[in-house]
Amino acid sequence: MTVLPFLKMHGLGNDFVVIDARRQSVELDGERTRRIADRRRGVGCDQLILIEPARSLGTDVFMRIRNADGGEVEACGNAARCVADLLLKESGSRHVVIETGAGLLDAEAAGDGLVSVDMGPARLDWREIPLAKPMDTLHMDLSLYGLRDPVGVNVGNPHAVFFVPDAETVDLASLGRTLEHHPLFPERANIEVATVLSPKRIRMRVWERGVGITRACGTGACATLVAAVRRKLTGRRAEVVVDGGSLDIEWLGNNHLRMTGPVAVSFSGQLPV
Repeated sequence: MTVLPFLKMHGLGNDFVVIDARRQSVELDGERTRRIADRRRGVGCDQLILIEPARSLGTDVFMRIRNADGGEVEACGNAARCVADLLLKESGSRHVVIETGAGLLDAEAAGDGLVSVDMGPARLDWREIPLAKPMDTLHMDLSLYGLRDPVGVNVGNPHAVFFVPDAETVDLASLGRTLEHHPLFPERANIEVATVLSPKRIRMRVWERGVGITRACGTGACATLVAAVRRKLTGRRAEVVVDGGSLDIEWLGNNHLRMTGPVAVSFSGQLPV
């Protein structure tokens, strides 16, 4: 039987099946992705990651991302840290460039087992989120069962950030899917509920499009900081506390977002081809 090696990795509990497809072409359609991602009958993961040969000059690899529902997406911050960690250790370098559907991500070792990734610019115009109609993305006209007035941000993928008194008490499991598929979001959206604990600390929970509730979301943490800064609730650098731990997020002066956090390898295995 031909087999396909993989690594099971995670960033703060946001977990991935990572397959190195640089030397062996790998085609994974939506159905097979769903089978691998199934937590009862497959390996189980939030996203499946393919590391493919570099496409552009000056990049190290292309990272392809499929959500647990089989759909392909452009960006995943925690996965970018995991892939960067593998490449940094493989090359002995302190800097790598990962190409994604959302653009180029610069990553570097940050010491103490941490990896820092430049997640690119925050996009704030309604066309860039994208939304189905013109709207002020600082105060979007959207509400559902007590959640209201979100901030729209695109960090390689669309996000709607709701600020609430206590993120822990929001029934995100019930509300997340409806909001993800709301007609306002033609490409669906990631949904965050966030509580500002201090000017330097935010508690955030997330419903990821195509996945559901996850323990961490790197792009979601970035979007949440941007939303908090736009609402004048925090400074441009803060700790974003997710279910799986904490990420250090900074909105730089050039409009790019820098995310720093840990990565881990859970185990390795082989998939039948």
